[in-house]
Amino acid sequence: MAEYKRPANEQEFKENFKQKKPLMNDTQAYYESSRCLFCYDAPCMDACPTGIDIPLFIKQIQTGNPEGAAKTIYDSNWMGNACGTICPTGVLCEGACVYNNQDVAPLLIGRLQNYATNQVIESGKQLYTPGPDNGKSIAIIGAGPAGIACACELRLLGYTVDIFEAKALPSGLTVHGIAPYKITNEEVLAEMEYLQNQLGYSIKYNSPISTKEQLAELEANYSAIFIGVGLGGTAKLGMTGEDLDGVVGAVEFIEELRLNHSDVKIANRVVVIGGGNTAMDAASGSARLGADEVTLAYRRDKSGMGAYSFEYELAVGAGVRGLFNSSPLEIVGNGKVEGVKFIKTESTDGKLNMIPGSEFTVPCEMVIKATGQAKQGPFYSLIEGLEIDQKTRIVVNPDTNQSTNPMYFAGGDAINGGAEVVNAAYDGKLAANGIHEWINK
Repeated sequence: MAEYKRPANEQEFKENFKQKKPLMNDTQAYYESSRCLFCYDAPCMDACPTGIDIPLFIKQIQTGNPEGAAKTIYDSNWMGNACGTICPTGVLCEGACVYNNQDVAPLLIGRLQNYATNQVIESGKQLYTPGPDNGKSIAIIGAGPAGIACACELRLLGYTVDIFEAKALPSGLTVHGIAPYKITNEEVLAEMEYLQNQLGYSIKYNSPISTKEQLAELEANYSAIFIGVGLGGTAKLGMTGEDLDGVVGAVEFIEELRLNHSDVKIANRVVVIGGGNTAMDAASGSARLGADEVTLAYRRDKSGMGAYSFEYELAVGAGVRGLFNSSPLEIVGNGKVEGVKFIKTESTDGKLNMIPGSEFTVPCEMVIKATGQAKQGPFYSLIEGLEIDQKTRIVVNPDTNQSTNPMYFAGGDAINGGAEVVNAAYDGKLAANGIHEWINK
């Protein structure tokens, strides 16, 4: 029996996809910030990939200066508002909070961060202005977190910045690929508008860069190019039945869910294949859309999943059933999906083995593949002298994010193969300063 009824309108959709980390009010923020011990060697700062001065911004909230707190956050992380909501704070800053050693609930750092940045976004408070024009122009491919962070930092340094974005909206997976109960479209786009209004970079939407000719044009017109393209669509499984009606990729499913809300149709019985965080988002999203049965199938045991444990618990709480040590053999059906045939597995000395004769079928009308994303290798191959590693990631200097083709810098999923928004924000800022250093040598 479904935990959620199918949402028939926007109000019912919002009810089913209530925010996991709702915005704090002034009183909540005051009392929560008063719990901070303002540690001298704050472990929460060390755990933040962007190194936000967390004790400082919490002290600023506590003393009635949320605008100052917001500036402290944005000085380190240009995706400050989004990261306050979508970061896996339980394994980063909050996971490092000293209260964890005393069996006391850790400080709600992410929600305090979201509270402070939301204050300035709502008020439109001007925290930054572009640096004096230095006469140089930089092209950025992709308006995801890495590209946006790079653009903001470059504008402070006086560069003209043009971002070329393949889609119609900015922020990459923040608005296209994260479950709606983690952050709303409105919240993401409000931060994007706030930053662009202050810093004045240009975004050319529906403008994919996909040919050698386009790249040659960028090389001729710009002093440097930043690659922040992220990953591609869901990778193919190469499995019988993959092309049946009712089989979709998790990335594509979540994007449709983010953009079309209650208009997205869900089957009665859904099987999600995968064990990463995207699989959890797809499974939880299916359940919240009102599917009667959602089965999350993973080929190893529960401890082998790549997803954070809290993401799995969130999915189970929405009514998802876990099916472990089950490897998919084929998707069965006649034109349309009718089920997934699995075989049981076991691990011996770290090696996964299939158990002969243990095949079984889980009936369903929809299959969501959450088995990784295609890499951007074909695009990278268009760029002369660009070194790519064995995992199809761009090789960069870790101090500057400059690639082996000196005109190109990169960040985000293009260099790490798929990490958090906060990692991409760090990469973009690092690359901007790397570009500045290279141009001025």
